[in-house]
Formats: sequence, structure tokens, C-alpha cells
Amino acid sequence: MTQRSRSTQGVYEQQYDHDGCGIGAVINISGQSDHDTIQRGRQILLNLRHRGAASGDDITGDGAGILIQVPHEFFTFISQEEGRILPNPGCYGVGMLFEPKDEVIAQACRALLAGAIRHYGMKALGWRKVPTNPSCLGPIALAAEPAVCQVFVDGCGLADLPLQRRLFLACKRAERSVHQELGPKAEDFYIVSLSNRTICYKGMFMDQQLFEYYPDLLDQRVSSAFAIVHQRYSTNTLPNWWLAQPFRCIAHNGEINTLSGNCNSMKARQPKLVCKDLTEDPTELMPVIEEQASDSAAFDNVLELLVMAGRSMPHALMMIPEAFGPKYHISADKRAFYEYHAAIMEPWDGPAAILFTDGQLVGGTLDRNGLRPCRYTVTVDGQVIMASEAGVIEIPAEQIRESGRLRPGHFSLVDTLEGRIISDNEIKSKISRQKPYRRWLQENRIELPGLFDTPRLPAADHQTVMQRMRAFGYTREELRVILRPMAIQGQEPVGSMGNDTPLAVLSERPRLLFDYFKQLFAQVTNPAIDPLREGLVMSLMLFTGKKGNLLDETPQHCRQLKLPHPILTNNDLECLRSVRRDDFKVVTLDSLFRADSSDPAAALERALDELVDSAAKAVREGACVLILSDRKMGPDKAPIPSLLATSAVHHGLIRLGLRTDTGIIVESGEPREVMHFCLLCGFGANAINPYLALEAIYDLYHSGQLPLEPERLADNYIAAIKKGILKVMSKMGISTIRSYLYAQLFEAVGLNKDLIDRYFAGTTSRIGGIGLAEIAKETIARHKAAFCNGPSELDVGGQYAYRKDGELHLWNPQTVSRLQHAVRNNDPQAYAEFAQAINEQSRRLYTLRGLF
Repeated sequence: MTQRSRSTQGVYEQQYDHDGCGIGAVINISGQSDHDTIQRGRQILLNLRHRGAASGDDITGDGAGILIQVPHEFFTFISQEEGRILPNPGCYGVGMLFEPKDEVIAQACRALLAGAIRHYGMKALGWRKVPTNPSCLGPIALAAEPAVCQVFVDGCGLADLPLQRRLFLACKRAERSVHQELGPKAEDFYIVSLSNRTICYKGMFMDQQLFEYYPDLLDQRVSSAFAIVHQRYSTNTLPNWWLAQPFRCIAHNGEINTLSGNCNSMKARQPKLVCKDLTEDPTELMPVIEEQASDSAAFDNVLELLVMAGRSMPHALMMIPEAFGPKYHISADKRAFYEYHAAIMEPWDGPAAILFTDGQLVGGTLDRNGLRPCRYTVTVDGQVIMASEAGVIEIPAEQIRESGRLRPGHFSLVDTLEGRIISDNEIKSKISRQKPYRRWLQENRIELPGLFDTPRLPAADHQTVMQRMRAFGYTREELRVILRPMAIQGQEPVGSMGNDTPLAVLSERPRLLFDYFKQLFAQVTNPAIDPLREGLVMSLMLFTGKKGNLLDETPQHCRQLKLPHPILTNNDLECLRSVRRDDFKVVTLDSLFRADSSDPAAALERALDELVDSAAKAVREGACVLILSDRKMGPDKAPIPSLLATSAVHHGLIRLGLRTDTGIIVESGEPREVMHFCLLCGFGANAINPYLALEAIYDLYHSGQLPLEPERLADNYIAAIKKGILKVMSKMGISTIRSYLYAQLFEAVGLNKDLIDRYFAGTTSRIGGIGLAEIAKETIARHKAAFCNGPSELDVGGQYAYRKDGELHLWNPQTVSRLQHAVRNNDPQAYAEFAQAINEQSRRLYTLRGLF
């Protein structure tokens, strides 16, 4: 298998690759380059052996590498031997390349890279085949080994940041060209680094193999003021050459739990990326995140883009923000900085310990939870050692000037040009005051008067409420088991683990579309997050509206509606709907389809297309918020399932490049449970108004079934939903809802591929099933029960406990009694009857296993 050929197949999903590793750095504070720094980096790597992993052959590592400054003296000597003259330091770039071993394809890759270099006004001075020692590799690493090459690039008068930017654009252009023109033949082509400041040596190594494989690193002329090393331990993934670390800017220990939401959001904002100092054509920056990139590689891609667009490395790294909630004690300037940027970009969050460099600044940072440690030591002779743990280099006690560990969300930074250590407070104070973020927020942040006042239950006619509940599939059981406890106790009800009812796709009863999705959970090396104990770092605050260009900072970027949480009451929605502002236009779109059509599937498909078209038209005409509403359903109009409508509009606007121009609010009678709200947020909703759930609670209160006052009941219900969302987020190790929005952290079970590809793009679906026709049919069945069959009681339900006329259960009176009889009387015949009943139920499509 070549390094990138492991596409999604069977039950393997490439998108869920993660890794957990060891990181370390040694830095000369003075900026003095020497070979001893390289050797100390090697020592750190050897001492982090336990952080890495070996394959079954015990000599193939998951990956190791080192990131250093461009060793000018070494490359000058090498170039002179080969008849090249290098420009002055900083005026030329060096590219480290992985190439296909097929020389014809490798030459084609080089030609495309050389063309990209020329396109941006530079010149390829020459190519160098990097000396390597494959004999040290294990058979698995050897089978996937690429050719390793270096390219030297004359800046042709450019230097420093202008040259870095041109090299960055050339790298992007070359990657696109190779992918488009050579395709899978050139999948081994990868630009490890292309910079006038830094170079990276890495591969699929164990710790000691890095320096054995690359003799360059043993040459005394190879010197640097710092060395960042990484030892990889792949978790739930298969190692390969290009995903070894460090990447171009960082080395990372941990996981980016928010990756799915980050990547989806980046995809949505790509068409709006403009940086005049870099390029005015956003296609020049594509793809921002490399295809099949790991979480660390994706983060590195975005960090590199932000730095090339003009942000300092620490400023860009604050996209892993520390917690800044109202109970958190930080300065007003820093809080304003984080809140301003919350309106621009969702957090990239850990657990993460990250070492980083731009070739001059070198440092480390932790995520807001601090669940990956980073320890540091400062020596009296002016060196800083940072690593995943203490003791990576033995230093006599008398040589230690200072030691400690990074705090959650904090930086440790060394400026090798100025020759000093910069504290977290100094860095962030400077960055948070470089623009008037506080004033921008005060003047532009939209906080509507009356929004989120004391929640009130909407009064509603009993017959109208009952009719709507039948249309949306409410059951008597849900009112008793779900809504009533939430309204009284302010907590999501607790049930037993396990579920003995059929999957939605195997059920004989109509089921909501929500029931076809299962929440994923973080199967990596995460410590669990407790949403109660960790409440200080968790947040449901979000901004919705028109988002600005990520690569710029203007007052208009925060001209969005700030919401403390995503649950809106009926009064909140009316307040929002009544907005009359030129800079914040709100448009309501009916999310309905014809109930009397002879072809419900065609009617639903047509309605979805019209809904997406209407949304696009509204956005082009200036709508900053779209409200998708099913309130106007009636005898001839059935509601489009809210999850389907939300995801269709969300993905439709992404395809049209309009998603970041608007927020989506869902006004629906369908959502009532925590999972429903999580799904809507995950598939595109910025906020939800569950108007029927609130009306149902009022109806229960009016009939004397709820003992508290209406305001208290509404407040409790919303509180229960909020706590439930935090609980679900915490299972994925995610701390803020801004990183959970659009993340699609769900697996579909029982939906066919056409439906997924069209309306839920990017969602995992290992098991096929129903499509639009079945969804339309079940929706119409519920609608007819409400509007065509006259007044009737709600369905009994039976999802949570066995009911005679309810959902089927594997454990029912028949199976339970037979098992009890068999056990109590030690009766083999009774057990045989029990086993036969269970097997017959399985064969009647209760379970996936029964299908076999």
C-alpha cells in the first residue's frame, strides 16, 4: 500500500484517523545556531521512545521527525560542490519533498513544482537527491518509502515575509497541479516543507532511525537555533510517511476533537477568503486543508494560512483559545479579543499540546482544558527545553534557572531574534490591544432588547396543540417520560443503558428522521470531560449572522447576533422576527410540502429544491438570518422533517458559496429531546425554537399535570436542553458549541446513499436503507393522522417501556416470563421456548444480526 492509498472501505473510515504522541523542543534563547542543538533534539527524541509505537515487526515506527532552521552553511557547501551559488540567508527557499520512486512521474511532479515557482516570480536553482540509508528501515516502512528530494528556490529579489508568501502560494499551486494532472500516479508526492526559514526531516521511523536514515542530520555543518522533534503514536489510524510530524509549523501531541466542525466550517468559508497582500483570488489558496489530512495536519494548514495572511504566529495560534466565559477571571481586553474572534472562527480545541515556530519565534501552547501536559526548563546557559514530560534531557540541578509547566490555554514563547523569553501575559496583552476589539464589539455586536428575557410558555388551544402533536408524532409516553420531568426538574431524564427496540429502519412503526442517526463518541486517548465539573471551560455562547473574511479583521466582522445559547422561546423568535435594521435582515422561509400530492416523494423533493433556492435568493438579497419555519402547516401542507430541511439548506448554501453570509434558525414543532437539538446544531442550525414542545408543556400545565408556574416550567425545560447539549458535546471532548455546530458528529443507520450524498453530505453511513420516498410516506402518514382522521388520542409510544399497542421490544412479557420460568425451575424446555422466541424476534428484523 502506498502512503495515501487507504481510502474509506468496509468499516474503516479514514476521516476518523487520530494520533497521540510525544513532542519536544530545544531552543537557544540567544538565537545562536549550532549543531549541539540538533544533537539535543536527537536526545529528546530517543528519550521519548515510549511515546511512540512500533508495528508488528518491531522495527517500523509510526513516525518521527525534526523541524529546524534552514542550515545555510551546510547547504552553501553542498551547493558549491554541485556547482550552484545560493543567495544570502533568507533570500532563497528550500523545499523538502517526498516523491514517487518512478523517475518519470517524479520528473513530471518536479516540472509542475518548477512551473508553480516560476508563476510567482521565483526560480528553481536546482534539485538535490537527499542521501538516505534505507537499510535501517523495517519492511513495512520500506515498502511505503518515497524518494526524498530537495529543491532550492531563488527569491529573485524577494526576502523574509514576501518570499515566504510566494513560496506558500507556489506550494499550494504545485499540490493542486500534481493532483489534477497526475492523479493517483503521483499520490506519493508531498511537499514536506518549502520555506526560506525552516526545513523538516521526517518519515515513518522509530526514534533512532531518523538520524540513521538522514546522514545530513549528523553533519556538523547542520546547525540551528532550535530543534522541534516529534515521536508519533498512531491511535485508530495506520501510520504513513507524509503524516509523520512535525509539519510545516507545528508538532502536536493529542487530538483536535473539534476537527470535523473545523473542517466543515473552513469548507464553507473558503469562497470568501481574500487577502490582498497574499492574493485576491481565493482559488489560489485551495485547498486550505489537504485532502486526507490528519487532525494535526489540518491544524497546521490553517495556521500556515493565517500566518501567511499577516497574523503573527501567537495571534494565529489563539484559534485554540483559552476559556473566557463570564466566570473566568481575565482582562477586559483579552475577553474582548476572544469574543471578537468567536464571531469570526470557531475554536480548534484539544486535548492539545502544541510546539510551534515561524523560524524565529518558537514556543508551546495548551488547549483550554490542559489535558495534554507541556513542561519546560530554562537553563543558566540560555537554553529552553520543552516537552511532553519532564526529564527528556538530563540537566544538573545547578544548571536549571527555572522549570515549570504550561497552564491551560497559555503560551510559552522564545523570540530568538530578540533573544528573550516572552510571557503569556505579555504576548496576549500586546495582541489583544493591537486593534480596538472592545470598541468594535460595543459598537457592532447585536444584542436585541427583550431577547432572552424571562422565558414564558406560550398559551395555546388544547385541540390545536393535540392536532400539531399528532402531526409531529408526539406520544403519550414522551409527554410523561421526557417533557414532564424536564419541565419539573430542569434535568434530562435518566434511563437505563441499552435499547431493545428495533432500529428505526427495521421498525414497523413510523419513526422520526432523528431516530436514524447515532451520536459518535471519541474513541481516542481522551480523558473524559465532565460538563458539570468542567463548566468553567464549557460554553453554549455563539454568534449568528453574516461572517466576514477570515483573513481580515474589521469592525463589521462582529456585526452579528450574540446568543448565550441556541434555544429560543416563541417570544425570542418574535422579537428576532420584528428586527428592522438595514444591517441585519431576517427572512422567514416556510419549510412545508404538499400533503395532497399523488407522489409524496416528488412533492418533498420539489419542496426541498424550492426551499434551497428561496434561501439562496434571500441571502443574495441581504438576509443575515434565515428562519426555517413549519408553523404554517395545515390540511394541505405537511412539514418537511426539520433535520432534512436544515441540512438541505445548509449544504445547498455551502455548494453556492453563501453559507457564511447567513445564520440558520429552525422554528419547528418536531424537536423535543436533547438528541433532536444536537442533531439540528450538528447539521447546520445556529439556533432552534421548539415552539410545540413549549406549547405542549403549557397544555400539561393548563390540564393540572405540572405543579410549577409557567415561567419556571419554561426555564426548567430550556435548562434541561442546555445541560443535555453540554453532556453530548462532552462525550466528544468538545467544550464549546461553536465547534459543535456543523460538525455532523453522527453516523446514519438505515439511510440510503443517494439521500446521504444529496442532503447530508459527508455523513458516515455504513448501512443503507430508506430514501426520500419512505421519509415522505411516513411524514404524510403522521399528517393524515392529525388532519384527516378527526380528533383522537396521541399514540401510546412504547419506545421506553413495553406497551401492548406500542413499539416492539426484544424483552417483553412473553420472553421475560419464559426466561424467569426456565431459571427458577431449572427447566430446559422453558429455556428452549425462550431461545426460540428470541430467535424468532431477531428473524422478524428486530436487529441487524437477525438479518443474517
